[in-house]
Amino acid sequence: MKFRVLAQRGKARAGVLETERGEIETPIFMPVGTAGTVKGMTVGELAAPPLDARIILGNTYHLYLRPGLDVIGAHGGLHRLIGWDRPILTDSGGFQVFSQGDSAKIDDDGVTFRSHIDGSSHRITPERSIEIQATLGSDIAMAFDECPPGGAPREIVLRAMARTTAWARRCLDGPLASGQVLFGILQGGADVGLRRRHLDELGPMPFAGFAMGGFSVGEPIADMYAALDSFADELPADKPRYLMGVGTPEDITRAVAAGVDMFDCVMPTRNARNGQLFTSEGKLVISHARHRMATGPVDPECPCETCTRYSRAYLRHLFFAKEILYSRLATLHNLTHYMRLVRRLRAELLDSQGFK
Repeated sequence: MKFRVLAQRGKARAGVLETERGEIETPIFMPVGTAGTVKGMTVGELAAPPLDARIILGNTYHLYLRPGLDVIGAHGGLHRLIGWDRPILTDSGGFQVFSQGDSAKIDDDGVTFRSHIDGSSHRITPERSIEIQATLGSDIAMAFDECPPGGAPREIVLRAMARTTAWARRCLDGPLASGQVLFGILQGGADVGLRRRHLDELGPMPFAGFAMGGFSVGEPIADMYAALDSFADELPADKPRYLMGVGTPEDITRAVAAGVDMFDCVMPTRNARNGQLFTSEGKLVISHARHRMATGPVDPECPCETCTRYSRAYLRHLFFAKEILYSRLATLHNLTHYMRLVRRLRAELLDSQGFK
């Protein structure tokens, strides 16, 4: 994998991440395919305009539990299982495990947890996380980390940092799949001093890129913005910078300005299913009565099929009728909005440096 910065204005930058399965233009938003599918979308739709997604995200925890590594291995990896020939990033499973709270038993070696599906007991260590991701065959794997909740006491954050550092070293010793690279994950909460301290520990390690975990986990948004503004551009300049699990269009715009290159979030797909659509004029709640007779599109500036073919009144009807088509159309629109946002931010950066 190679990463090149093509243009930079202030801290914001536009680049290209080269992988064996294709180029990824940054800044980039990665649609989340938790269980091996971006909900409501076929891989053909994801790859075609207006989405043209260059990379999607898979969830190690969920795929490990279901369909299981035997099924995925029999297909030769996640790409063949889901029919996707472009890059995939897989998370380490850590966030989902630690989200179980007290039911997950954490020690310095790893984490024991129970499946949310059938209650069976499982254990993931740094080595096991890398083994799972190697079986998945993702292009970018993530190191196993401990993610403390937002607002956690300082001693809890420090313990999570220490474990994440120790686990990062163990992840680097694990065998990756052919062509697979590994990103490290920085913790430290909203404390810039702790973030810098953790970067001092992980920065010298030979990761292909670095992610910032532990944001958007309950801390005030203003604290996240302040930390990103102070810290994001201090991550290695020659490697991609990834902000995990964030966020709204405003969050992404602010983070790009702070120097971040990569994003993922369930918000565009989850909010679509729940009736919230992102538009050039702000958020739109399709259930509101004012859309009952609305013959216009969700967003007249959007080129997606949802906006060029269907009215808000029709979408509202589908939403209340609980028709599957609503979720598909709403998801297509929200993902298009996010993709257009990062492409516009990229174009503005390239234009500012004289690129055509």
